[in-house]
Amino acid sequence: MSPTSRTPRTGRPTLLAVPLLVGSLLLLGPAAWGDPSPRRQLTFAGEIPTFEAFQLALEASEVSGGAFDVTVGPLVEAWGFGPGGRRSRQPSEEELRELLGATGYRGLELDASAQTIRKKLPEIYCDLSGVAKGYGVDRVAAALDRLRADRYMIEVGGEIRTRGRNLEGRAWQLAIESPTAARAVHRVVSLSGAALATSGDYRNHHDLEGSRVSHTIDPRVGRPVEHSLASVSVVHSQCALADAFATALMVLGPDQGWRLAVRENLATLFLIRDSEAGLVEKMTPAFDELYSEVRLARASRRGERITFIGER
Repeated sequence: MSPTSRTPRTGRPTLLAVPLLVGSLLLLGPAAWGDPSPRRQLTFAGEIPTFEAFQLALEASEVSGGAFDVTVGPLVEAWGFGPGGRRSRQPSEEELRELLGATGYRGLELDASAQTIRKKLPEIYCDLSGVAKGYGVDRVAAALDRLRADRYMIEVGGEIRTRGRNLEGRAWQLAIESPTAARAVHRVVSLSGAALATSGDYRNHHDLEGSRVSHTIDPRVGRPVEHSLASVSVVHSQCALADAFATALMVLGPDQGWRLAVRENLATLFLIRDSEAGLVEKMTPAFDELYSEVRLARASRRGERITFIGER
C-alpha cells in the first residue's frame, strides 16, 4: 500500500483484512457448495460481501458474452492450472465436451433480495480468481475512504487502485511490464482516483505434450487461447471490473477484444505480438485520451518513483 498506510486518527494499520477477504473469495470451490444438489444455495452473511463479487463477475460475463466466466474452474483444472497441479496430457475431446456441459455462468441464479446464489447444475463450482484480487483492492479502498485517507496506492497481486498523489505530489507512476523481457518496463502511466489491472500470457504457462499452453482458458470453447495478444491493461473506476475485463479481453484476443473495449469505452492498452514488428502497442480511444502525453522517457527524466505492475 501507499505511504498512507495508517489511519489518520488512531495510527493503526489498515491492511489486516486483505488476505482473509481475498482468500475467502478464492476458496469458493466445490467444498463451499457442499451437497452437490442442483438446487443447492449459498447464503452470504457477515462482513465479507461475497455476493457482491458474484454480481460484478456476472456483469462482466454478460458484457463479454461469456469470455469471463467464474464457472471455468473445471476447465482450468483440466489443463493443469488448477489446485491439482500440472497434467501429463491434454484433456480429450470427450472430456472437454463433458466439462463444457457442466460450466457456464448462466448456470448460476442470483437473488439480490435474499443474498443467495443457486446453481442449476450439480457439477458447477466457481473460481473467483479473475475478480477476487480486484474486489479485495476495492474493499480496502472503501475502508480507507471511510477513514478519510486522502492518498493511497493499493496493490494486491498486480491489481492496483489509487487516490490522491504520491509523496512527491504527483499522480502515482505505474509501470506496465513488457511481455518480451523479464521485469522490463514497456510504458509508465500516471494514475489517480482510478484502478488498473493487467492480464497476460507471458508468465503463467507450461508445456503440455510438446505445446506451449497458456493459463488463459476460453470458457466458451474449453481451450487455452492461441492468439497473438500478449497482454492487456485496463483502467477502470472499480478494480474488480478492471480485473475481470482484463481477463475477458485476454480471452477474446486482439480483434474481438479491441471491439469490445471500444464498444464499452474501456481505457485499454493492448500489447500484440507481431512476427515482423515484434511487439505492437494498440490503445483504445479512452486510453489514448487519458495517457497520450505520458511517455516512459519523460517519467525517467523526472526521476519519479515508479511502481512496477504486470501479470501475476
